Amino acid sequence: MKKRIWALLDNRMGSVGQIKGVLNELNPDVYDIEEKQIKYTRWVALPNLLKGASLLGVEKESIAQINSDFPDIVLSASRRTAPIALWIKKKSPKTKIVQLLHPDVSKSNLLKFDRIFLPEHDKYKNSKGNCFYTIGSPHKVSKKVLEQAKEKWENVFAGLPKPLTAVIIGGSIKGKPFTLKNAEALALEIKNLKDRIGGSILVTDSRRTGDEAEKIIMSYLKDIPAHTFLWGSKDENPLLGYYACADNIVVTGDSVSMACESCGTGCPVFVFCGENWLTQKHLRFVQSLYDGGYATPLQLNCEEFKGGKRLFPAMQIAQEIDKL
Repeated sequence: MKKRIWALLDNRMGSVGQIKGVLNELNPDVYDIEEKQIKYTRWVALPNLLKGASLLGVEKESIAQINSDFPDIVLSASRRTAPIALWIKKKSPKTKIVQLLHPDVSKSNLLKFDRIFLPEHDKYKNSKGNCFYTIGSPHKVSKKVLEQAKEKWENVFAGLPKPLTAVIIGGSIKGKPFTLKNAEALALEIKNLKDRIGGSILVTDSRRTGDEAEKIIMSYLKDIPAHTFLWGSKDENPLLGYYACADNIVVTGDSVSMACESCGTGCPVFVFCGENWLTQKHLRFVQSLYDGGYATPLQLNCEEFKGGKRLFPAMQIAQEIDKL
C-alpha cells in the first residue's frame, strides 16, 4: 500500500516551489501525494507562539479538506503552515510531519516535527536533533526538468551567438534597496564578462529590480545580442529555458531560490553581491555556495571557474523522507 502524503501549499510561491521540488523527487510507486491549498484569514499574522498547534487564521474551506482521514506524512514549509502541521499531528499522532524552513514555534513544538530541513545559512537559529541542514534550499530544477526545457527552448535561442550567459536579476530586499549604483556595477561586470568571452545574454529581472535600475542595466547591455524577459512582459516565462540552455549564469545574491536554481544546472554560476545591499544571512548563504564549489563571485577572470557541481537539496530531503 502506498504512503499518503499531504503537501500544504499556500500563496507563498517560494515555499511552494521548495515543496514541489521535493515532491518531484518522491517515488510515485511509493507515495500517493495530495496537494492541499491553504487559504488564510487576517488572524494568520499572529505569531506562531500564540497559535501553537491550531488552525487559527485558516479559512473554513481549507479546514474542511484537512480535518479528517489524516495521511501518513504531512509536508509543510515556512512559518504559516507549521501550526497546521502541528494541529494534524495532535489529531493524528501516527502522522509524521516534515517541515521545510524554520517553523518559528516554541521549543516544545519544535520537537514534535519528525524532520525539519534548514539551509546551512539559517544554522544560527534555535535548532534541535530533528533538524537537518542542506546547502541552500530545495528547488525543482532537476535533470529531467532541464532536459524538457532544453527541448522546448533551444530553438528559440538558436540564432544567438554562443556562449549563452543567462542573467538572473533580483532587486530590493527588506530594508535593503537595490540601488542604482549597484545596478550600474552589475551591468558593468556583465559587460566586462561578455567582452572577455563573447556570445549573447539571456536576461530576466524581478518586480524588485525597479524600473530605473532595469533601464540602467539594459542601457549598458544594449549592444550585446540578447533574449530578454523583463518584469511585466506578457510572453511565456522562459526562465527554465534560460537555465537549460545557458553555458554560464550570472545571478544576484539576494534571492536564495534563484541562486539555488542556478546552481542546480551544473554550469558555471557567477554571483553578484553589490555593496551595502545583502544581509549577513544572504552573505552566509552565498559563501556556502562558494565553499561548496557551486558558484564563484562575479569579478575579473571569473570565467576561469568551470562549474560542474549540481546543487540539488530536494533529492537529499526526499531520501530522508523515505527513512520515515
